[in-house]
Amino acid sequence: MQAFDDRDGVIWLDGQWVAWREAKIHVLTHTLHYGMGAFEGVRAYETQLGTAIFKLEQHTNRWFDSAEILGMKIPFTKDTLNQVQRQVVAKNNLQSAYIRPMCFYGSEGMGLRADNLKVHVMVAAWEWGAYLGEDSMNKGIRIKTSSFIRQHANIKMTKAKANGNYINSMMALQEALDGGYDEALMLDADGFV
Repeated sequence: MQAFDDRDGVIWLDGQWVAWREAKIHVLTHTLHYGMGAFEGVRAYETQLGTAIFKLEQHTNRWFDSAEILGMKIPFTKDTLNQVQRQVVAKNNLQSAYIRPMCFYGSEGMGLRADNLKVHVMVAAWEWGAYLGEDSMNKGIRIKTSSFIRQHANIKMTKAKANGNYINSMMALQEALDGGYDEALMLDADGFV
């Protein structure tokens, strides 16, 4: 598998197109340490009429809503970032793609206070097949009901698609994979999916 930091193409970072291998952040980037950031996962598909991005505006609205829940002000307009998401697919010569827009706090400071930090924005896109692989589409998958419970929405605003909210899901998936399954099914504290 090709490493994500060693690819051809471009990534949009804070208003500039940057060569893929040059899109770097510092190891003391606040979001790396504290997990505060918002992102989306958007798909673009090859169609008979050309590449089409699935529900771009709805994904961007959810991204902005997540950032607002976290108290982060994205320093670009929705229209600008919708255009950037279209451009990142085209500039990377992709007919189908996974698009990852994200906002995050930079390395301007450390500690729990974030009011003195800059909100940075990046948008990348790459070719990424079916989530669980092409074989799973035909053969199906094995799912394990996880021993990890989906966190309640008010614990840390899990309705936001926030970077740190995915630790719980990653641990549940690893538990499933370690047990020979393909995916984890998480229930909430009341036992509902």
